[in-house]
Amino acid sequence: MKTYFITGIGTDIGKTFISSILVESLKADYWKPIQSGDLDNSDSHKVKKLITNNISKIHPEFHRLSAPISPHAAAKLDKIKINISNINIPITENHLIIEGAGGIFVPLNDKEIILDLIIKINCEVIIVSKNYLGSINHTLLTINALKEKKIKIKGLFFSGKKNLESETIIKKMGKIKILGKIPHIEEVNSKKITEIAKKINL
Repeated sequence: MKTYFITGIGTDIGKTFISSILVESLKADYWKPIQSGDLDNSDSHKVKKLITNNISKIHPEFHRLSAPISPHAAAKLDKIKINISNINIPITENHLIIEGAGGIFVPLNDKEIILDLIIKINCEVIIVSKNYLGSINHTLLTINALKEKKIKIKGLFFSGKKNLESETIIKKMGKIKILGKIPHIEEVNSKKITEIAKKINL
């Protein structure tokens, strides 16, 4: 069974969008270990609404934090402490898509970051990048940080508007496989997710 950790080069990059596509493509389970804010319309809720297969299971978040801010700060407001040693992958016999929070250096407490959680979970990582001024730097930093920790990278998805110059240099300098280029979609719905999912081959 395949298990992939979906991380982005920042926030609002398209991780949940890509996660929904991969869940539908693989008919995989989905798990968001830490949700900060938007608890009534969480990423888990969004994925559940967007997929159409009846195999995928949405596993409950380990931490549901009330404020839409960095997990370490949201946890303080909720008077809890995040400790990655307590966070374990849900038991499943299916493929599993795990969605992170923000990028890999997002703090979870005073000492641990998302990267530490990825190391503990010990699975392949899929990076989601989005073209904007500065995204080359952010993407290459993410790639290099993962490689320094000897974390296996499955590849990278570009999300949003195309920028061939940026995409080409990221592929060349990052020495990374491009898994797909998902265009910007004004209205994301289950029909669009299903259409794109059929074209994905992991």
